[in-house]
Amino acid sequence: MPFRSEEDLSCPICQDIFKDPVVLSCSHSFCRDCLQTWWTGKATEECPVCKRRSSRTNPPTNLALKNLCETFLLERDQTAASESVCSLHSEKLKLFCLDHQQLVCLVCRDSKTHTGHKFRPIDEAAEEHREELQKSLKTLQEKLKLFGDVKENFDQTAKHIKVQTQNTEQQIKEQFKKLHQFLQEEEEARIKALREEEEQKSKVMKEKIDGLSREIETLSNTIRDTEKELRAEDVSFLKNYKSAAERVQQRLLVEDPHLDSGALIDQAKHLGNLTFNIWNKLMDLVSYSPVILDPNTAHPALILSEDLTSVSHGDRQKLPENPERFEKYLFVLASEGFNSGTHSWVADVGHSTLWSLGVASESFEKKKNLQSGACRIKFSHGKYSAFPPSADPVILSVTKKLQQIRVNLDCDSRKLSFYDLDADSHIHTFTCTVNEKLFPCIGNGSTATIKILSHQTDHNGH
Repeated sequence: MPFRSEEDLSCPICQDIFKDPVVLSCSHSFCRDCLQTWWTGKATEECPVCKRRSSRTNPPTNLALKNLCETFLLERDQTAASESVCSLHSEKLKLFCLDHQQLVCLVCRDSKTHTGHKFRPIDEAAEEHREELQKSLKTLQEKLKLFGDVKENFDQTAKHIKVQTQNTEQQIKEQFKKLHQFLQEEEEARIKALREEEEQKSKVMKEKIDGLSREIETLSNTIRDTEKELRAEDVSFLKNYKSAAERVQQRLLVEDPHLDSGALIDQAKHLGNLTFNIWNKLMDLVSYSPVILDPNTAHPALILSEDLTSVSHGDRQKLPENPERFEKYLFVLASEGFNSGTHSWVADVGHSTLWSLGVASESFEKKKNLQSGACRIKFSHGKYSAFPPSADPVILSVTKKLQQIRVNLDCDSRKLSFYDLDADSHIHTFTCTVNEKLFPCIGNGSTATIKILSHQTDHNGH
């Protein structure tokens, strides 16, 4: 009976090397005591592995397996004994060489190979190395936990990607549905106008055709009667000449028919600059926001609007811990940063009782030091303050409650200015010393909404 490892010689019940193994009729083997204990209190004596009922209450000993187990145990004991003896000097291993990190005997210690080396008794060396390995094991266990936590976050991130895709796809479809509806309604309105003009002008033409048909019939009758008079005898002709001449003269005085101007469909009115006029009308329905908030940077307790232009504070959401996201501060960044030119946007802070407005640098350490790369003004506890990078905050002398605030960023001069839009007055100006791309930044610790106000677009889409 060949076997590959100690597992092949282990009892399925106790998981140890077989002791007095017995074999059932189904060919499965167990320790005699293990099997008897297993059967105690059971109604039927069946195999613990395959559940087949045993034909014997006292199964026979598996002699072949018993011999294999005894041989295996003997060889294992001999191997263990040989491992505690020096292979070079056949002396018992009593010391551990710290320099070579190996077990040695007393002869090895005094040999040239270990001259000047440090040694420890086996028990002391084992204790020290156990402690070292225990520390390493603890670090490894912590690493395993970290990996597990990261995997859990990765799993959550994968699910969140699908949720983001579904939500974004739904919003895209809704936006295009509105555009399709607008275009459909516009098409129907313009077709209706065309049909109304066709109906009106067709009615006019029908009236003219009917009138002309009647006039043609009258003329035809007059011509026929006149031709008849011309063929009559002289006496009869002269007798009726005056009335015939009057009839002819009356018809000759009728104005010649003509087609009035504007009788045709005004195609130029319906087709001229059609797409531009539709685009122009569409512009009255859409708006452009100079700042779009990035939901991937938003603190989990911040709620963004569907169009990503408003933010409020709410219940903490279960979101992936991605590197861009604020975890410590109730902030959200814009999706686009600026490193050149002049840019402006207006934020309506509404009734928020705790807010921040400003910019943050591209390398801003969001989870650590708030002052490392942000220029912002803040409203808290009824007071307005300015927070320059790496400097103490400055109390602002604002006497009127701010509602709509214009933020101007001049990247070339690195100036960031704030203005009270309602009072048309200057609030504060920073000089941003960080020579990096700057991202608009909003903080909100209130359930009241802060909104980036939209700019109405012109015909060029600006």
